Amino acid sequence: MATVLVVEDDPAVRAALVRHLAAAGHAVRSAGAALDAVREVTQVGCDLVLLDLGLPDLDGAVALRMLRGVTDVPVVIATARDDDATIVRLLNSGADDYLVKPFTPQHLNARVAAVLRRARPGQHAGDPGEAAVSPPLRVGELSVDVPRRAATLAGARLDLTRREFDLLAYLAARPGLVVGRGELLTAVWHQAYGGDQTIDVHLSWLRRKLGETAARPRYLHTVRGVGVKLEAPES
Repeated sequence: MATVLVVEDDPAVRAALVRHLAAAGHAVRSAGAALDAVREVTQVGCDLVLLDLGLPDLDGAVALRMLRGVTDVPVVIATARDDDATIVRLLNSGADDYLVKPFTPQHLNARVAAVLRRARPGQHAGDPGEAAVSPPLRVGELSVDVPRRAATLAGARLDLTRREFDLLAYLAARPGLVVGRGELLTAVWHQAYGGDQTIDVHLSWLRRKLGETAARPRYLHTVRGVGVKLEAPES
């Protein structure tokens, strides 16, 4: 069971969403405005936010940016806006999925379950203990424990966001191999298309936490025009 925060200003739609998600086994809270939602997430917390865009106080896109400034909780956009430019912009701004109204309860539940599986890997496997025995990925002094979602460098814990961890774990599972940007976009961001800016920004943040820069890399190396690889320093 997950705790889902429904952010929707229409009382009838909000009630229906709460009812459908509760029937699927989730604990559901709701908010009718963007600032109420941000306050709820920061003060109480939740496992997933279902966010409408047409809110009375702030546009949902602004609310998304505010949420991304304080938390990496998964956010699923649920809106009637269906133009490609909006979808791409919001996915690149940190949304984990995008649902266009109207949608069926089955579609909603499937999308929410998929996002939760990605956010909490290993918790839905057939054998609950299987993921716990998987050894950490090791690249030089870098250790990435995927089931526990923990990473250390030379024994020091790295404070990573969920997306930074997913990016690091994907590269650490392929040490020394150049991974294309399209592959990263699909595997880490779960998007079929999008710009390079999102990847570049997260790589920059990850480099900073690894104590390196693009000009003086140690673990993360950009291969111009091809992709990125993670490998241990030579010395």
